[in-house]
Amino acid sequence: MADVGYIHHEQHLRSSDMISDIVIGMSDGLTVPFALAAGLSGAVANSSLVVTAGIAEIVAGSIAMGLGGYLAGRTEQDHYESERRRESLEVETVPEREKEEVREVFAHMGLSPALQIAVADELARDKTKWIDFMMKYELGLDEPDPNRATKSAFTIGASYVLGGLVPLAPYFFVTQPHQALLYSCGVTLLCLFVFGYFKSKVTGQPALTGAFKVMLIGALAAAAAFGVARLFG
Repeated sequence: MADVGYIHHEQHLRSSDMISDIVIGMSDGLTVPFALAAGLSGAVANSSLVVTAGIAEIVAGSIAMGLGGYLAGRTEQDHYESERRRESLEVETVPEREKEEVREVFAHMGLSPALQIAVADELARDKTKWIDFMMKYELGLDEPDPNRATKSAFTIGASYVLGGLVPLAPYFFVTQPHQALLYSCGVTLLCLFVFGYFKSKVTGQPALTGAFKVMLIGALAAAAAFGVARLFG
């Protein structure tokens, strides 16, 4: 007997562009300044030097990461606009070939030949919707947010700053670099674990495995920087 009144809810976690930008900025922000602070802790005698160098790195890193996000967003927008102009030209100059491509898309969906022709002819009545269809189903391109580049730059840069201040914070309050490094390791590794956990949840990966992986990468980067600084110091 079929269930009556049962409502099926599908649970899908969709990762937005903003979440992706936060992940990019936060992961580098936690790891790079952490490694820098650890390296300097093995070579200097005062935490003020670590703070100065750390702030300089955070400023430079956030600008560089934000600029990278902006350029990536602009490239995506420019690529979409270029492909749309090409599709518009083809719709105007070779409409029958474009209709054939529409019919091929519907053929892959399992529609009958007669229905393929009917739908393609109906779609061709509105050139804007026709081009929209070709962009999405032939080229696999969705129209990007026109403000995507600016939003991406700000989100990545701000996430980098927020992440970078975590490993640097103990050096503001503890004058001895080696002692500050111990606090920095504890706080940063905990944050890396939490960050890796939620990052894995968002991307649909095993949460604990992802958390330990992100934490281990940060720990190895910091240990390598500290060891090199001590070696050459």
